[in-house]
Amino acid sequence: MEPDKIAKKIADVLEDKKAKDIRIVDIKELSTLADYFVLSSGTSVTHIKMLSDEVEKRMEEENVKILHREGYNSARWILIDYGSVVVHIFHEEDRDFYNLERLWSDGIKEHR
Repeated sequence: MEPDKIAKKIADVLEDKKAKDIRIVDIKELSTLADYFVLSSGTSVTHIKMLSDEVEKRMEEENVKILHREGYNSARWILIDYGSVVVHIFHEEDRDFYNLERLWSDGIKEHR
């Protein structure tokens, strides 16, 4: 599956599960880290873990393999790395603090 389709599929999954402030940031011209970041917020540790679990489940169904995951135990900021797409699921307060949107502001954003 192409990176842009992976990013949109992940954003759709997050939207279905009531994630907040979902953004797709195109960073392929800005960095070699990935092609896209998908950013979203959850309302509680339980919600954030559920969002992460659902993204992983649905991507596995699409045969998109996870390379790495961080932050699941504390669930304040979960990062899921699919290589060309990196998913960031934040607790709202942590997202404000780290403000990745500002750091990657030159990326093309899709806001939901």
